[in-house]
Amino acid sequence: MSATTSGMALDADDLSPAQDAALKMLREGRVTAPFVADETGYSLQYVREQLTDLVKHGHVEKIHDGLYELVEEPTGGDDDE
Repeated sequence: MSATTSGMALDADDLSPAQDAALKMLREGRVTAPFVADETGYSLQYVREQLTDLVKHGHVEKIHDGLYELVEEPTGGDDDE
């Protein structure tokens, strides 16, 4: 579980597996929660919660009803890319 402190960016190693999967998809372009859920196998409600957490931490922006885009990559972590 990640902290819910608004505005504090997450480190890459703070991400849940669902957040990591969503961010990988967001690197390719905008997504909706249902699309992420369909592609990853996570429940729609869980994906919505994870995207909301990423918005709170400033990594993702909700640009329209249900449409998200990447704003800032999480920093640090294990740099395995």
